[in-house]
Amino acid sequence: MLADRGSEWMSDAKWMEQLQGILDCSLRQFQLPVSDWRSNGTKTNRATKSSRSTSAIKVGEHMVGQEGQLWFALYADGDAITVLEIGKHQLSETEKRLLGWMISLLKSTQSAAASNVTESERYARELGAWITEQLELPDTQLSVPEHLMARGRLFSSMIPFLLVCEQADAAGSSYMELEKLLRSFLADDVMLVPLKQQEWLVLGPVSLIRDAQSEEREGDQEESVEESLASITLGLQEMLTSEWIGECHLAVSQPISPASSIIATTALLRETIHLGRTFHVGTNIHLPWLLHLERLLSTIPENQRAKFVEQALKRTDFFLEPEILSTLETFFSLDCNVSETAKKLYIHRNTLLYRLDKLKQETELDVRQFSDAVLIKIVLLLYKVTKRK
Repeated sequence: MLADRGSEWMSDAKWMEQLQGILDCSLRQFQLPVSDWRSNGTKTNRATKSSRSTSAIKVGEHMVGQEGQLWFALYADGDAITVLEIGKHQLSETEKRLLGWMISLLKSTQSAAASNVTESERYARELGAWITEQLELPDTQLSVPEHLMARGRLFSSMIPFLLVCEQADAAGSSYMELEKLLRSFLADDVMLVPLKQQEWLVLGPVSLIRDAQSEEREGDQEESVEESLASITLGLQEMLTSEWIGECHLAVSQPISPASSIIATTALLRETIHLGRTFHVGTNIHLPWLLHLERLLSTIPENQRAKFVEQALKRTDFFLEPEILSTLETFFSLDCNVSETAKKLYIHRNTLLYRLDKLKQETELDVRQFSDAVLIKIVLLLYKVTKRK
């Protein structure tokens, strides 16, 4: 019989990606009222389903939809059925039966595995499946459905982190193991929500900010919220790298109310990690409030980026010199302060001035002038991307 949505059927979309590659066609998951499932089928299907209840519809059962697409039943949610739509019309009856059998077998296997899953993990996987589904739709539902509200917990203000792991075998890591690490480092009431393969959304209490500010307070000076979030994220990334699965990427944003903002925030954090990995290779902490310029530059078509770099610089190969790259990156990170940059690079101030003069000579741009500094910063970001193409 068709299973309830309580199982973690769609928490892992890997099998769908594999199936899509095998069939070489699009797949789509959506919900359909039971009445529509009955009325939209072929005459043969209608004759066999006319008096069925939801619980009588079998996993893997198929029918032809309104536009001739092939539909397979996955699971029930009240009066609705979640359907897998196969964007391919020319399948033999044998192929259809094989697909139905495969779906039924996968569901049976996952249901057996789900019997050992805790209620909190089952809920987290269901919430993660809903978030992933919404992010792939053109028109997203911004508010979390009532049945996923976790007894009102998502109305509380929480700190959202997005964790992406580099290692492929991270997907097989225990949910409970990762949750335990996060609770020991952050707080007992942290929420861990699995999304795609090697990707997790972490929701922590806002009290973490107050704790970080009290620990770092020096005299009357207090950290800003953004500084506290950055230090929390850095500590979390270091802990996960050493105690869990190895290298990983983390993004964080300002506290949110997940009930109304979880979709938009997850999309922002995904974009933040993408921008960070694109423009700042080797960096593992990605902060959205530091990537405004990168977000703007990412909208420029790739063919226009290289063209802009060539037109802006007299010598594009000059940026290949590691000494110039490290000097400029340090100079910009320290707000164009010559003295602080020299200290950070462990060189004499005059040595730094010599390098900046050499930059001016080779590119006809003086990084100590505001307009030139802005242009060089833009060119540096674009060049680091275009030279890897």
